[in-house]
Amino acid sequence: MADGFTFPNNESPYLWAVISIEVTAARHPYRVLIGAGLLTDAGGAIKEANLPPGPCAIIADTNVGPLFGGALAQHLRSAGYDPKLIAIPAGEESKTLEQSGECCEKMLNAGLDRDSFVIGLGGGVIGDLSGFVAAIFNRGIPHVQIPTTLLAMVDSSIGGKTGVNARAGKNLIGAFHPPLLVLDDLDLLKKLPRREFNQGFGEIIKHAIIADAEMFSQLEEIDPDRVDLGPLIQRNVELKTRIVEKDEHERADHRALLNFGHTIGHGIERAANYHGITHGEAVSLGIVAACQISTKKVGLSNNESDRIVALLAKLGLPTRLPKNFPREKIFEAIKFDKKFVRGAIRFVVTPKIGSATLSTEVTMEDIHRAVDTL
Repeated sequence: MADGFTFPNNESPYLWAVISIEVTAARHPYRVLIGAGLLTDAGGAIKEANLPPGPCAIIADTNVGPLFGGALAQHLRSAGYDPKLIAIPAGEESKTLEQSGECCEKMLNAGLDRDSFVIGLGGGVIGDLSGFVAAIFNRGIPHVQIPTTLLAMVDSSIGGKTGVNARAGKNLIGAFHPPLLVLDDLDLLKKLPRREFNQGFGEIIKHAIIADAEMFSQLEEIDPDRVDLGPLIQRNVELKTRIVEKDEHERADHRALLNFGHTIGHGIERAANYHGITHGEAVSLGIVAACQISTKKVGLSNNESDRIVALLAKLGLPTRLPKNFPREKIFEAIKFDKKFVRGAIRFVVTPKIGSATLSTEVTMEDIHRAVDTL
């Protein structure tokens, strides 16, 4: 990482074994590979996933493309593939139907067809957008995820959710389209700025709160500058995988628990017009508000709520909104939250660290009061 991160004990990451996790999905099972140096054999890993040589697309943003796009394209050519690098402007503003349509047009012009595939090289925005493009191009072609952020490795690359934003809110247009392969190359995280790295802990802490009290306690003890990333990413991928496999298309309540902190978090992102606050930071603020609601609705103790807020702060995440933030816009965006059913609020709460449930007892007044505490 750009400012301070080192591998534990100064060991070369190339000495670490590659971790392989199998994920079950209705359309097809897929592997998540975690290790260092995986980009250098991306072509070989993709071949093992039975994707035939030929044209493919690499979708990356204008930040990540210059860092890793050329090297990835070279490794793919060495394996017999013909990659077309498609660069889009960096930022949440690019996650639109218009941008996905432009990507499809460029893929058609480059000769891609239904036997081709799409690689998403980047963070959560790229993963969601490239997955959506793969879902709609020629009515669906394979998708490979190569996440370049901690947040994308532990969360958004797993589970098959793809999509783009609408004017009304985030991720309201999309499809379930599981990847064929996920490559988590730990070396790519070395290029992350500190703030971008830290936002990944928003999702990691969320996972611990809803399903892993032991991991939460371990996070309270870690040095964020010397994190053993391989096992931490593995634990979070396995945790999310267990939840997703039980409710792949979010038709029951199980997968919805992953949205702890997201109802208000997404509202904060939309209120800020996706400027000046990252997804992980918005989730952190949403978690603080959800804890306040949880203490009133399901008996989360003040001690555990304080522990959660303290851990967020320790790992470099915000726990208070900036002064003069347009709070009223948060509530306008929340009305379009995907967890609302026919206008009824379904809000994820935690009665204790390591557990979560959906509540229909949370009102907009409760949400207003929780946002006021921020």
